[in-house]
Amino acid sequence: MAIKQSLTRKKVWLTFAGIVILAIFSVLTVFPNLPSSIPGNEWFNKFAPKLGLDLQGGAHLIYEGEVENLSSEDTGAAMEGVRDVIERRVNAFGVSEPIVQVSGNNRLIVELAGVFDINEAIKQIGETPLLEFKEQNPEASAAPELTEEQQAEMDAYNAQAEISAKDILARVNSGEDFSTLAAQFSEDPGSKDNGGDLGFTKKGAFVPEFEEALWNNLEVGQVSAEPIKTQFGYHIIKKDEIRGEGEEQEVKASHILVSIKSIYDYAPPVDQWLPAELTGKHLKRSEVIFDPQTGAPTVSLTFNDEGKDLFAIITARNINRPVAIFLDGSAISVPTVNDTITQGEAIISGNFDLQEAKLLAQRLNAGALPISITLISEQTVGPTLGQISLNKSLQAGLIGLMLVALFMLIFYRLPGLLAVIALAIYTAIALAIFVLWPITLTLAGIAGFILSIGMAVDANVLIFERMREELRNEKPLASAIEDGFIRAWASIRDSNISSLITCFILIWFGSGVIKGFALTLGIGILVSMFSAIIITRTFLRMLSKVLAKKSMWWFNASIKK
Repeated sequence: MAIKQSLTRKKVWLTFAGIVILAIFSVLTVFPNLPSSIPGNEWFNKFAPKLGLDLQGGAHLIYEGEVENLSSEDTGAAMEGVRDVIERRVNAFGVSEPIVQVSGNNRLIVELAGVFDINEAIKQIGETPLLEFKEQNPEASAAPELTEEQQAEMDAYNAQAEISAKDILARVNSGEDFSTLAAQFSEDPGSKDNGGDLGFTKKGAFVPEFEEALWNNLEVGQVSAEPIKTQFGYHIIKKDEIRGEGEEQEVKASHILVSIKSIYDYAPPVDQWLPAELTGKHLKRSEVIFDPQTGAPTVSLTFNDEGKDLFAIITARNINRPVAIFLDGSAISVPTVNDTITQGEAIISGNFDLQEAKLLAQRLNAGALPISITLISEQTVGPTLGQISLNKSLQAGLIGLMLVALFMLIFYRLPGLLAVIALAIYTAIALAIFVLWPITLTLAGIAGFILSIGMAVDANVLIFERMREELRNEKPLASAIEDGFIRAWASIRDSNISSLITCFILIWFGSGVIKGFALTLGIGILVSMFSAIIITRTFLRMLSKVLAKKSMWWFNASIKK
């Protein structure tokens, strides 16, 4: 019996230690701007709560799609495609947690938290997705011509680079440390800070000249007898180590690079792709089909009459060359043309899975369908108004927490005090989850969290009432505590599971603020169960060893007569 009690006591203290560690971690996570004196402050300070539009302020836009001439099936696909394109656009200009969602049959809601220049936001979003077909620019691969002055300047620069490389090699041969010289003189940004270390590599990792010197001309520990010239410049190569055998053999090398210039350093940038006449207005539809031989998903394209003729001309002059498909300026597919296509139909094949093929078809249809969107409502929520909402929400939560704490202290005394401490830890843990996930907090989300605080207290009330009942029946304090938790658990479990089911339904079928409310409430319920069953129980178990049964006042319980 003594051994069992010792093990139980050890388990209680280990649980208490785990709770303390978790509480400290949670507080450090949610505490704003930890001072530098606290270890790990840089890691903790990188986390910050994400606030929604109603708390942070920003732009709220509503667009309407022109879908009068589309079937219900095409309407849904078109609006989802437009939603996808606009979401990529707002993500591209750095909006934190944008909300872009289809509402009803033909409306699109865009919420941009932290964006207050509403005109710039409207400009960036644009009006209609742009689908384009582009051909390779022949000038992109052609070598540019230099003026006599440019040629002379390049030759002089490269001659000096060769001299510098030889000087560095002479210093290496005189016994100076290779890694120190690499850190000082190498112009390879990927290795100079590591003393020129390139790590272990297999054959074929470098350009031919470098490869030949490293694998065939050097022994381990040897430095190249002269600088090795490649398209990048002059290399001083050291073969450090070799391991493995056969095809698995690897070499570890270091190098010092002295860069040279080429004609491309003097050439203006040339766009790799040139627009063809074919655009999304020529595409009738795009859909996912499956290769009859391999069963792999592919994407089919069907053009109208004008697009059919244009596509035939484009494919005829690009056989065995790629033709890129761009959506909103970004290449979404770059298939290679195998033959002239005259039927106005094409197949985009590749290593697609089904989801990727569906997404590509959706994006193509978004650019191809005759649909435009019109801005019908715009609203700016100022940062001051958002801050007021946040302050009032926090104030309401703090007042509610204080009233709950007062209630627990008055009615349950010592267990109430322990519940208040557990509630503070619960709050820190829940907020840490919101920050680490991260979850975008809105007014509705904060309401869900505050509601979960009440549910956390509800669990403690059930436990304490059962515990007081056991004490009134003259049970020992330790037994009363255990029986109180055991007998209250069924009620706590059933009520919380029913609430979690409701939260899951709201998350699954809801959107926007409804989903945020349900998510914070669900997380709060799960953490509250942990708080009531583990944290409060551990505190009471520790005190049961200190308090005697005569200390009934501490539990606001009187023995039945």
